[in-house]
Amino acid sequence: MSGGFLSVRQSVGVLHLVLFNPEIPQNTGNVGRLCALTRSRLHLIHPLGFQITDRHLRRAGMDYWRALDVQEHADWAAFRASPLGPKRLWLLTTKTEQSFWEVAYADGDGLLFGNEGHGAPEWLHAEVGAAQRITIPHANDSLRSLNLSTAAGIACYEALRQVGLPGA
Repeated sequence: MSGGFLSVRQSVGVLHLVLFNPEIPQNTGNVGRLCALTRSRLHLIHPLGFQITDRHLRRAGMDYWRALDVQEHADWAAFRASPLGPKRLWLLTTKTEQSFWEVAYADGDGLLFGNEGHGAPEWLHAEVGAAQRITIPHANDSLRSLNLSTAAGIACYEALRQVGLPGA
């Protein structure tokens, strides 16, 4: 299940944004737009909570969807087996104290996000490992977390600040 309209680049020199079972098409469209603008690769791990042809997804991504390097994977195992995946994964989660600012990102890294309703399941936390879990700090402890596409934008640009924006 691979896709995208661009020729596929190798993992080196590209940042990967990985959405595990995303549920809201507008968030996925916004993350797709972010990836198109930053020349990052978007990985969508099925099942999705919507059809990839959903009008809300296309509207949020607008005309950027045609410029997107997107890879769809049938499930987690297919993603992990893909030669187009990231060299190293960082799981964005509220279940850690390690800030995303404390990480030294590298070319080929992947930023992994759980879905909007449940985050990443416990088995995924265990597979990624505690050392690879990071969080975006926030000041209001009475609120759970940021919106998925907002979190993806914040984390993406911090990683790109460190490794450089492709083509810039």
